[in-house]
Amino acid sequence: MKQLPMIAVGEGTPLVMVPGIQGRWEWQRPALDALSRRCRAVTYSLCGEPGTGCRLSVKDGFDAHVRQLDHVLERFGLDRVALCGVSYGGWVSVRYAACRPERVSSLILVSAPAPRFRPDARHMRYMRAPWLFMPAFFVSSRARLRPEVLTALPDPVERRRLTRQQLAEMGRSPLSPSAMAKRMRLAMKEDFVADCGRITAPTLVLTGESGLDRIVPAESTREYLRLIPHAVHAELPQTGHIGLITKPEAWADIVVGFAERVAAGEVAGRPGEPMAAGA
Repeated sequence: MKQLPMIAVGEGTPLVMVPGIQGRWEWQRPALDALSRRCRAVTYSLCGEPGTGCRLSVKDGFDAHVRQLDHVLERFGLDRVALCGVSYGGWVSVRYAACRPERVSSLILVSAPAPRFRPDARHMRYMRAPWLFMPAFFVSSRARLRPEVLTALPDPVERRRLTRQQLAEMGRSPLSPSAMAKRMRLAMKEDFVADCGRITAPTLVLTGESGLDRIVPAESTREYLRLIPHAVHAELPQTGHIGLITKPEAWADIVVGFAERVAAGEVAGRPGEPMAAGA
């Protein structure tokens, strides 16, 4: 099956999902499928992935992600969208909403690292030698995700089914450790705190339960509630970092529900700013 750098499915409110640091939209297919039944869902692979035509380099900087997102919206004829950033994609979405307020009707940050996040010693080892430490990265990630998966999917049959599905997707759309390391190094040069203060779109901060997200603690993501004017919080029960995969229908209900309430004028942004396209 040919892997596409970007894809649009479904009808209704336009919503763009920005993937996490692994860069491949295909890893989030359960969420995309659930979104497609509720809205016009668009997603894409991040700069540095095959077929994107978008480089990752110090010269291009983190704002290559902003330019890439401009291209995605133009490719699908979208002037203004609900923007949903997942994990690392939250940083991309925060920067985009700050730089392109006229193009973002609502902002949803899903398990995004805090704007002041800095790598610990383990992350720094991965960044220095990403290919060497890739096995350790996978073993560590599996261990940290296990309590969440057991809680979200107590039925072993369903758990095995999802595991097989995700492993097959990962095999078809392999990540690049070096690209992941480059993304993190570029992000570390940025000031996302300043971006937060410039956001005017109504914002939802979506997390799993405290204690279950062992990739990006929910407490880290909730820092955006203090920094983005009028941001609100929602929690997806019995999930941590990957609720969009383990409970995609419930996850999509929250995400699209917020975007639709904003579009209907039921949720306001910063005072004096338009609540949605055409407001």
